[in-house]
Amino acid sequence: MRITATVNGELKQADDVWPGENLLYVLRERMGLPGSKNACDQGECGSCTVYLDGVPVCACLVAAGQAAGRSIITVEGLASGDALHPVQEAFVAAGAVQCGFCTPGLLVAAHDLLARTARPSDPEIREALAGNLCRCTGYGQILEAVHLAADQLAGTAGAEEEQAGDGLGQQRSDRQGEA
Repeated sequence: MRITATVNGELKQADDVWPGENLLYVLRERMGLPGSKNACDQGECGSCTVYLDGVPVCACLVAAGQAAGRSIITVEGLASGDALHPVQEAFVAAGAVQCGFCTPGLLVAAHDLLARTARPSDPEIREALAGNLCRCTGYGQILEAVHLAADQLAGTAGAEEEQAGDGLGQQRSDRQGEA
């Protein structure tokens, strides 16, 4: 069967798809979008999170046939050409990428959170990212990355960086003092 969907704003198709194949496999292996990762194949780790019609889902749990004719945004689709999205930039700047396996799902989940909540608190971030497991970090850098992205999206990060030297270190110090 042929699956046609709008993926990252472009109409894409994959041929010879078994309808029971999961969307993650089709995205990675048939459409050449390797950003989303396959770690658990059970919807437990979040590394394969993508948007399906604007809703974050674990692509490993969606049958390819269910995605036909729908809109899918992957981690690759968050960027605009060669320019990373502020959430992606913040993860790099905060050192929240570690091995990178969980990063795609965390990026999509953080992107979704910041689309709904401009200045999330640590508990709100933890709740929004609860479906994403990271085995490399203690999540501190990930929390910092989400706060940094919120600052960048609000347009305040540049001014803070000028006032504080490297910006990121000062913001970390400020937040540690708040805890």
